[in-house]
Amino acid sequence: MLRCVGHLKLRLLRQRLLANGRGTEFACCSGQLNCGEHTSLEDSRGFFGRSFCRREFMEHGLDPCVDQCNVSFNKRRGTLRGMHYQAAPHQEAKLVRCTRGAIFDAIIDLRPESSTFKRHFSITLSEQNLLMLYIPEGFAHGFQTLEDDTEVFYQMSKGFHPEAARGVRWNDPAFAIEWPSAERIMNERDRNYSNFIIESEIKP
Repeated sequence: MLRCVGHLKLRLLRQRLLANGRGTEFACCSGQLNCGEHTSLEDSRGFFGRSFCRREFMEHGLDPCVDQCNVSFNKRRGTLRGMHYQAAPHQEAKLVRCTRGAIFDAIIDLRPESSTFKRHFSITLSEQNLLMLYIPEGFAHGFQTLEDDTEVFYQMSKGFHPEAARGVRWNDPAFAIEWPSAERIMNERDRNYSNFIIESEIKP
């Protein structure tokens, strides 16, 4: 029995973010924050669906360029990676999905001219819910695994440039992200980023 049509469904998220104890709608670029959702052809064998479509991205005003793809495999629940971004002129957009296990995925708006500057958004991505998060240029990104043996797949609009690699601390009070409780596994770089300071180079 076929359940749906096989295409990529992009829906606009209007989420409320925590900022000084108040919620706010999260405006991003020319539209809202975008979350991709598979719709698929499904039968007794499994399913077939589309995870990326250049035309549909362009119709939603999203950068369809894919310059590099990355995979992050994480052995243990509680592994935290982030919060990372690349400085100009190598700022990157990302399309992130969890292909195995589950993650708490978080982003921070680091665009000083934005009405949601320093505010964050979080969502659970998993192999079950098939959601993807599109992250525009000018945002820091990170995640914490919710299960052992979790794998995360990224599509990047720009390649990696070590000289442009930057980060902000996962628990910096400037952002007040409420991470899931866990015995966290982190590397020293991510654990010891300094308190956030506005840098002109992070502007889009």
